[in-house]
Amino acid sequence: MNNKLMSSSFSIADLFSAIEKGQSKTKKIHTLLGYLLFSVLLTCNAVAEAHQVKAAISRVELNQRTNTLEIMHRFSLHDAEHAVQELFDTGADIHRKEETQKAFAGYVAERFGIYQADNTALDLTLVGYEIDGKHFWVYQETTKPEKLGGLQVVHNALRDIWHAQTNTVNVKFDDSINTLTFTDNTEVLNIDFSH
Repeated sequence: MNNKLMSSSFSIADLFSAIEKGQSKTKKIHTLLGYLLFSVLLTCNAVAEAHQVKAAISRVELNQRTNTLEIMHRFSLHDAEHAVQELFDTGADIHRKEETQKAFAGYVAERFGIYQADNTALDLTLVGYEIDGKHFWVYQETTKPEKLGGLQVVHNALRDIWHAQTNTVNVKFDDSINTLTFTDNTEVLNIDFSH
């Protein structure tokens, strides 16, 4: 078989020349339609896979005016929608039910933690949550410790239901941004501010 037919992009002229030998016009058309259908299915599969990317982004930032660390978690609303049905029940509706939104925000807050370098947990407060376009946001905050030589961060939201879930945390402190990426079996990541 012509190698051009094996790729997802080929021209109709290439296809006809590849199936030209001894086939009737009807058979050529059926073969062409078969390859076109196969290409459409490949494209649909690629689009479906694009929606299966399991990733969340969080940001930890010092608010110098209030002397607090503010935490903002952003999840794909599509992922949150599927997660609440697995976590709670099949009737959970993050779009329309306030109790589902509150439960999901609580779930996220339980699976995210910040610790000082000496393993002392920072007391995080769940401030709120909201749907904004295609995202579900969860907001937390805590008082900034007097001495902040380093942090340990844990972010396991959705990782208990999807092994492929990746949680990225950007920590902005002074003029630097540290990026922590939680994948596979990563449980705790550290940031050292002492240098």
